[in-house]
Amino acid sequence: MGRPGYITVPILSVLAAIGYVYYTTVFLAIPAWLGLSTAAGLANATVFTALAAACVATYAVAVSRDPGRVPASFVPDVEDAGSPIHEIKRKGGDLRYCQKCSHYKPPRAHHCRVCKRCVLRMDHHCIWINNCVGHENYKIFLVFVLYAVIASVYSMVLIIGGAVHLPKDEEPGSDSSRTSIIVCGVLLFPLALALMVLLGWHVYLILHNKTTIEYHEGVRATWLAEKAGNIYHHPYNLGVYENLVSVLGPNMLCWLCPISRNIGNGVRFRTSYDIPLSTSPM
Repeated sequence: MGRPGYITVPILSVLAAIGYVYYTTVFLAIPAWLGLSTAAGLANATVFTALAAACVATYAVAVSRDPGRVPASFVPDVEDAGSPIHEIKRKGGDLRYCQKCSHYKPPRAHHCRVCKRCVLRMDHHCIWINNCVGHENYKIFLVFVLYAVIASVYSMVLIIGGAVHLPKDEEPGSDSSRTSIIVCGVLLFPLALALMVLLGWHVYLILHNKTTIEYHEGVRATWLAEKAGNIYHHPYNLGVYENLVSVLGPNMLCWLCPISRNIGNGVRFRTSYDIPLSTSPM
């Protein structure tokens, strides 16, 4: 496993997969079905090229953007009335302190053993981008997955159409084209399915304002609360719309825009205990 910031085999594999799918779709499937010289063929090739470019661009940003560093000056202020929640250790009840980084952990921050540092609002470490998915790059990671799902489904439609309309033994090279298209389709189907599952999972997390780590912590917290006869409530769940705003930003038109950033500094988050709840997140 490579160090964060370095080009690794999984990253090269992702880029190679994008290139292979793009070549097969644009230069084999579309010509076989619609023809690149037709208006329909050229339009589909243009749209798919734009999608592929968007995938590469957002993937590059997800790989290169820092997920969020804990400020060296961060110290939790337990007397701050504006911060009703302070996360503590399960054992001892002390404020969370990272012994490896030698600083306090802000809410929702966790130490990554691969990156060897704490990451703000850490979701998980992804080997496919050789980087953590955290506060600063979570949105661009989500947008990349969304574009990848759209491109994969679009490519599957074009590949199926190309495989069906390929001429049978009428043109030289048609057998090799058919083989390439079929192989690409066979490889693309489970990939598209996996991407759709990943996208669905993160949509669920966003709607509940959770990270992957917080989901698993919540499962344990719910079990412990039920065991004690209590009810566990995720403190960062503000309601569907406010959850979307806290992750994707206040402007709905920019929610899926790859160049817009998320909001907040990653150190302080609104909770369901904040009053009033109707105020905009800072």
